[in-house]
Amino acid sequence: MKTLALATAFAALTAGAAMAQDVVRMGTEGAYPPYNFINDAGEIDGFERELGDELCARAELTCEWVTNDWDSIIPNLVSGNYDTIIAGMSITPEREEVIDFTQPYSRPDPSAVASMIDGLDLSDAIIAAQTGTIQAGYVTEIGATLVEFASPDETVAAVRNGEVDAVIADKAFLEAIVAEDPDLMFVGEDILLGGGMGLGIRESDPELKATFDAAIQSMKDDGSLNALIEKWLPGSATF
Repeated sequence: MKTLALATAFAALTAGAAMAQDVVRMGTEGAYPPYNFINDAGEIDGFERELGDELCARAELTCEWVTNDWDSIIPNLVSGNYDTIIAGMSITPEREEVIDFTQPYSRPDPSAVASMIDGLDLSDAIIAAQTGTIQAGYVTEIGATLVEFASPDETVAAVRNGEVDAVIADKAFLEAIVAEDPDLMFVGEDILLGGGMGLGIRESDPELKATFDAAIQSMKDDGSLNALIEKWLPGSATF
């Protein structure tokens, strides 16, 4: 009976959202592997592309993908350039003052610091982070010197060219980079920040939020969300 009731509620939410808008535009950055990136065919790929496509299929929504630079990704959601943000965005109180979030589709993922300096003292370091991220806020909190860049690739380049001492980002993003570069190493312990990642939704779209909440919950219930996390983010916490 409980399963039937949940299925009925999910169907009702889906129908309401589908009637409200024919196409849902999914906004992402396309520059933050393995969460989202542009593949060799020029298409958006990664954990969030596969997740978003599955959520749209379960919600019976027609979805289109849109890329947007990170530093304007929230303003352009609010202004209507797309209908969701699915871009490795952590749920934070500051962001919730501007937009709504679905329930999380990932646990808080470890952030990490990479450097070419073994034993670096982070409190006295110059650290690169992408503008507007929870990692940038953390650098300020610990009293280190923050240098912000528009893209994640620029933060790594700044370490390699000696402009900064270290870079901080999601560990899932940095792992492949550190593994391929013998001059880079992780410094210090992993850092847990934020409340997990969710889809950003305009505050004026409660039906769309409810629809994606139901779709995320259905993936948690049948284990398919955990399977995607294990595929794209090995070692990350599951639900």
